Amino acid sequence: MLEHDVIIVGGGLAGCRAAVEIARTDPSLKVAVVAKTHPIRSHSVAAQGGIAATLKNVDSTDSWEAHAFDTVKGSDYLADQDAVELLTQEAPNVVIDLEHMGVLFSRLPDGRIAQRAFGGHSHNRTCYAADKTGHAILHELVNNLRRYGVQIYDEWYVLRLIVEEGQAKGIVMYRLQDGQLAVVRAKAVMFATGGYGRVFNTTSNDFASTGDGLAMAAVAGLPLEDMEFVQFHPTGLYPVGVLISEAVRGEGAYLINADGDRFMANYAPSRMELAPRDITSRAIAREIRAGRGIHPDGSAGGPFVYLDLRHMGREKIMSRVPFCWEEAHRLVGVDAVEQPMPVRPTVHYSMGGIPVNTQGQVRSSPDGLVEGFFAAGEAACVSVHGANRLGSNSLLECVVYGKLTGSAIAHYVQNRKLPTLDEQRYLTEVSQQIQSLLDQAGTCRIHQLRQAFQDTMTQYCGVFRTEALMSEGLTQIQNLQQQYPQIYLDDRGKCWNTEIIEALELRNLMIVGQIILSAALNRQESRGAHFREDYPQRDDPGFLKHTFAYYSPAGIDLSYRPVTITRFAPQERKY
Repeated sequence: MLEHDVIIVGGGLAGCRAAVEIARTDPSLKVAVVAKTHPIRSHSVAAQGGIAATLKNVDSTDSWEAHAFDTVKGSDYLADQDAVELLTQEAPNVVIDLEHMGVLFSRLPDGRIAQRAFGGHSHNRTCYAADKTGHAILHELVNNLRRYGVQIYDEWYVLRLIVEEGQAKGIVMYRLQDGQLAVVRAKAVMFATGGYGRVFNTTSNDFASTGDGLAMAAVAGLPLEDMEFVQFHPTGLYPVGVLISEAVRGEGAYLINADGDRFMANYAPSRMELAPRDITSRAIAREIRAGRGIHPDGSAGGPFVYLDLRHMGREKIMSRVPFCWEEAHRLVGVDAVEQPMPVRPTVHYSMGGIPVNTQGQVRSSPDGLVEGFFAAGEAACVSVHGANRLGSNSLLECVVYGKLTGSAIAHYVQNRKLPTLDEQRYLTEVSQQIQSLLDQAGTCRIHQLRQAFQDTMTQYCGVFRTEALMSEGLTQIQNLQQQYPQIYLDDRGKCWNTEIIEALELRNLMIVGQIILSAALNRQESRGAHFREDYPQRDDPGFLKHTFAYYSPAGIDLSYRPVTITRFAPQERKY
């Protein structure tokens, strides 16, 4: 049995930042990071636009209080305000710390870190590295893992979280290269496994974003929080779904419909293209619905709108948002200097996740905690984003709460013993699970079932939702779940068998999707990214509360937890 003081699952920003903090706090601790891809290939590397912090380099009137208010208002008042205060107060420190680690931020002419405008923010506070900010930060953090001697298990897939008597004791993992199984026990387990965009058919997320950590927590009997809040990013490149960063609109790009109108004037006149993402996504979806979308031949009535950069000029496009130009050129053959980009909303971010407190400790119920289990980043829900995340707050959450959780873990494991567990029992159970997948003589390909499931989630739980639609969706996905025992694998070998991973990921997607739909069906109001056409108003008396969803094969049980309000009373959200 492998042993570490701390095992961190996930090699993205939150996991790496936590590992660095633990090693800095107590260099004697044995820390390991497990990642199903190499950490450098974690989805954090795709984050483009920037990281918000009140450095006041561009706008001296900014303050952490203004950043906190923008975040709470953006969240449609569902964010926990104690967590938001910590996030915004810590922001300048963590950005300066990243710079000292060697992150190459874009600069002002006088050498200070540059800051740009971003949707929903009242000041220019988003620090950036051109439009490759996640890439710049993650590379330095991974270098620091090596510097601090953190062990990396890369291309190991975690199959199971071990929880016994209310305590997380370790994990069971599978090596992609040769199918070897290993049990790891640890004094503390941390999940930083990212989001679940692949539950839907069009997403900006990479192929690894399958909600593994969330599904494992749910199967272990732990609740997931606020899963109904799925963020659609307004500008996914049509038809591929790849992200065109909000940085492009921050630098001055326009959204235009088939009539050539900048239609955001009708939806958020004060913020225009820099309205929060939920509002902008619904505006685009409404334009398309009303027949003002655009066809590839340029005629009206099509499935996308245009993002127009042409007025920005070649020099600004190539210096400030080169990666976005490159993506549009490479994937759909559009030269954004000369032509507008076709865009439509794409599933982007999960506001919900594994519920945690501000120390990153996982909640077992609205008022209980799990011993030895921590989470941070997109996989967690400390609820700094509530019902809708503001752009450039996600990298910030990963770094701030990665750091705070790492610090909490380093203190938590002092003077604790390694837990006792029956290694053989878990190895036997997991190897039987894998063998039964290999032996399954089904009639259905993994890809067919996954595609049907993703299409169903997109159709029945999209930008606009109703009770009738979602009830039908739940029936459909339950039918699809019953087909899971009918999948078959072509590859029966142990060596680099990617089909085994795909089959396990599909099970996780199905669990997460069922929880999203169940939680959404029960929230009879519109708030942030969750928009009900049959309940178009926000209902604070009924639903100013967090959803806690518990999974079992028999169905989903729901309970609720109050929102923490410290300084900003809920009010109407207008831009």
